[in-house]
Amino acid sequence: MRIDSHQHFWRYNPKSHAWLDDSMAELRRDFMPQDVAPELRQAGFDGAVAVQAAQSLAETQFLLGLAQQNPYIVGVVGWVDLRSRSLEATLAELSEQELLKGVRHIVQSEPSGFLSDSAFRAGVALLQDFELAYDVLVYANQLPEAVEFVGAVPGTQCVFDHLAKPGVRAGELEPWRTQLRRLADLPNVCCKLSGLVTEAAWNDWQPSQLEPFIDVAVEAFGPERLLVGSDWPMCLLAGQYGNVIRVFGDYFARFSSAEQAAIFGGNAARVYRLSV
Repeated sequence: MRIDSHQHFWRYNPKSHAWLDDSMAELRRDFMPQDVAPELRQAGFDGAVAVQAAQSLAETQFLLGLAQQNPYIVGVVGWVDLRSRSLEATLAELSEQELLKGVRHIVQSEPSGFLSDSAFRAGVALLQDFELAYDVLVYANQLPEAVEFVGAVPGTQCVFDHLAKPGVRAGELEPWRTQLRRLADLPNVCCKLSGLVTEAAWNDWQPSQLEPFIDVAVEAFGPERLLVGSDWPMCLLAGQYGNVIRVFGDYFARFSSAEQAAIFGGNAARVYRLSV
């Protein structure tokens, strides 16, 4: 089964989506499952994982509701307050909905030192008791802190979104490459090949600019720990769904059928414990 490991859905609200600044004005509208379903099918995907974009329990329930209504959404990565004293009760209640497969916090917007917070680390560690993964969203300059953080929660499966947002636009492989290799030494980590086009120049990028960064990811993690994701609708800032996915299809065409099956779905099914 081919699975797009990273999609977003929202009903646009200026308050909860204030991060959509003027440069992203075209995304200030609703994006719903029916809008991308034809693109998903055309690209050969059977299912997708919906990932939070706003930090509220209301959105987590919203995404779970969409998953119930749209069978191709095979899992949800939602948001909960991982520092809350009532976290265990919240997770117990949410986990009654089998489509919740992970949790994410938008750490890229947090100050330096956030990942060292003891309450936050305890919350992430608790996810393993509910068989939930943790999606890590950081910038490349946060990787040293993220490496230490992941090492402190060895029992939780950590999924790094967008390869930790390397400097594609400027072609800056270092120090991102060195830090990504350090990250790959930790067994509880995998990475999503997603979001790369929006780290490039939106209106002037070529697949050749992305390939050196994919090379590093493949060298560090191997086919068994990489997941393909579109990052729709964010990817629309830089290209249409099919064009974004084609980059990965062309790159991995030389890999074995088993390796392609893993990267394009099997790894996502394993990491998120998807019932597919």
